[in-house]
Amino acid sequence: MKTLLKQSALAAMIGLSTPALASVAYVSNEKDNTLSVIDTETREVIETIDVGQRPRGILLSKDFTKLYICASDDDTVQVLDLATRKIIDTLPSGEDPEQFSLHPNNRHLYIANEDDAIVTVVDVETKDVLAQIDVGIEPEGMAVSPDGKWAVNTSETTSMLHWINTETFEIEKNIVIGQRPRHVEFSKDSKIAWASAEIGGTVHIIDVDNLEQVHEMTFKVPGVNQDRVQPVGIELTSDGNYAFVALGPSNHVAVVDARTYEVLDYLLVGARVWQLDLDKDEKHLYTTNGVSGDVSVIDVEAMKVIKSIKVGRYPWGVVIDPTS
Repeated sequence: MKTLLKQSALAAMIGLSTPALASVAYVSNEKDNTLSVIDTETREVIETIDVGQRPRGILLSKDFTKLYICASDDDTVQVLDLATRKIIDTLPSGEDPEQFSLHPNNRHLYIANEDDAIVTVVDVETKDVLAQIDVGIEPEGMAVSPDGKWAVNTSETTSMLHWINTETFEIEKNIVIGQRPRHVEFSKDSKIAWASAEIGGTVHIIDVDNLEQVHEMTFKVPGVNQDRVQPVGIELTSDGNYAFVALGPSNHVAVVDARTYEVLDYLLVGARVWQLDLDKDEKHLYTTNGVSGDVSVIDVEAMKVIKSIKVGRYPWGVVIDPTS
């Protein structure tokens, strides 16, 4: 019995000392028609995958078996099998898909079609187009609430958030925000939505229960002209403590207290920071920097940039597979 206990204790110690498997980050390179695959432990590019023309928005399926890719100039959404890292299918998308969001049911994909001023809803299993919803001019941002009740689209030229009921596929409310809205991010409990307005230089906080704006944020990066402070991508920590806002050609990420909306710091990253994603334990934040062609890695606890990783030309989107 003592021998068995010793063996169990030893096994437990070995288990505790075994390092966790590193995850993999996928980066869409808009000008190279490729994805860069980054090992998040070594923080090196380990593979480059050829995809369709002008890849921008990318996202993971809810079961982490597939990666969906907006191949904007091919007017399609490509499906990458994560086990083989091969393109296995395409989905109807409407013209010029740029951003999209997947419903928690893992089937209904909401796609913003910039050239057609519509949102296309596709069933990823049957490949049926379930709806095409008229929205404002130049729709770009797309988000579905974690509880699955709302899909929100941003229209750049109309400067609106369009709130779509996911049961009826009907717009229930339009909210005017700052000029050229780009991105929407929901809190994990679906109660708050954060929306960036690129040219307006603002981020708008929306109370989802009432569908009303409750706060508007502005940013002042020391030493940077105000017209270069252009909020785009937003990432929230799951504990509700922090929001990270990519500020475009200002080349900075704003660190925000997500409860008080106070800006805590500005972190210098690469040129024209666009999108961002946290790794699986939320200890590191990855940002895509389009003009400098690299990805910055931010240590979240230290709130400092610790690495720059060279990728392809004009990196646009980044997602991290937490199961790899």
